[in-house]
Parts: sequence; C-alpha cells; structure tokens
Amino acid sequence: MIQHGATLLISPKATWQRLANLDPAQLSICLIYPFIMAILPSVAWYYGTSQIGWTVGISESVIRLTEQSAFEIAILFYLVMVSSVAIIGYFIHWMSETYGADSTLTKGIVIAGYTCTPLFVAGLVGFYPILWLDLLIGVVTLAWATYLLYLGIPIVMQIPTERGFLFSSAIIAIAMVIFVGILVVTILAWEYGFAPEFTDHSL
Repeated sequence: MIQHGATLLISPKATWQRLANLDPAQLSICLIYPFIMAILPSVAWYYGTSQIGWTVGISESVIRLTEQSAFEIAILFYLVMVSSVAIIGYFIHWMSETYGADSTLTKGIVIAGYTCTPLFVAGLVGFYPILWLDLLIGVVTLAWATYLLYLGIPIVMQIPTERGFLFSSAIIAIAMVIFVGILVVTILAWEYGFAPEFTDHSL
C-alpha cells in the first residue's frame, strides 16, 4: 500500500499498472492510503504554525497560531483532505461509464488517493512555513498530481489514452469546483467566528 505511493513518484507508469492488476480485495486495502498520508501535512502544519510561525514581507515579527487553534485547524484540514479524496473518487467512478470504463467506487477512490501523493508529501514543508517557498512547491506538486491523474486514468481504467485524456480533464474540472467550494466555506466559517487565533507575542 505505502510502497505503491513511494514508487509512484519514481516510476509512475509501472506503479499504475501494478495498481490496475490488483484484485478487488487487494485494492480495498489501498483505501487506507489517503487516511494515513493525510496525517503528514496535518501534523506538519500544526507544528509549523503553532511552534515555528511565519513572517510576512520584510517584517521580522513572527506570526503563530495558538496551539488550540492550530490543532482545530489541523483536524479540519485532515477531514477536508480525506473528504475531498473520497468525493473525487466518487466522481471518477460515477463518470467512468460515460468513458467506457469498468469501475468500482473503490477503484475511483484509490486513483484519487494515489494521485494526491505529491500533495501529501509536499505538505511536509509545513514544518517550517516559508510562504513564498510553500506557494512555489504547491504549484509544482499540483502540476505533478495532474500529470499522475492523466497518466493513471487510462491505465487503471483500461481505456484508450485519448478517452482517458477527456476523462481526466473532466475530473480536473470537478476538483477545481471542489477547491473553490472549500475556499467559500472557509471564508464563511471565518466570518461566523471560526477564524484562527494568533498568539500575542513574537520572537
């Protein structure tokens, strides 16, 4: 399970093929993967925002969240990640018939979970938040995850590459809608009293 995630970053095509060849019981075990991997960025950003902090612009003042606020946000961050994987996985399965693929809900979630591997790993930068660097790494890992999706869909779903491209593009569109939805919900939550709490001192 975890080894597939590691090899996906090194030899993605061969790893997708191995995942495609798993029987239903073995594939079901892989459902645990995103639940485990989502812990990494959650813990990293909890520690980084509450213990290390970050600066804005040329200011030397270090901004930190209170431990309680950082913990609550880390839990919500974890839930959002695994929920997003599950929702995208559902849509992969739901749309599969349109593109002539033989799918199951398990297969859809596994594809979504492993596609997010670069994002889970890159989330470790949260241990030492540097906003400009984190943004740069985020853009690179999003591109990497997109490449993995376009590569993996036709292999795991066993459909022609051309059809897989259209399938993957539709999933990307859905992922963007989900992302915008998360931003809207976050803004509303902050507006109604769930904003982060910051410490009142700096280094």
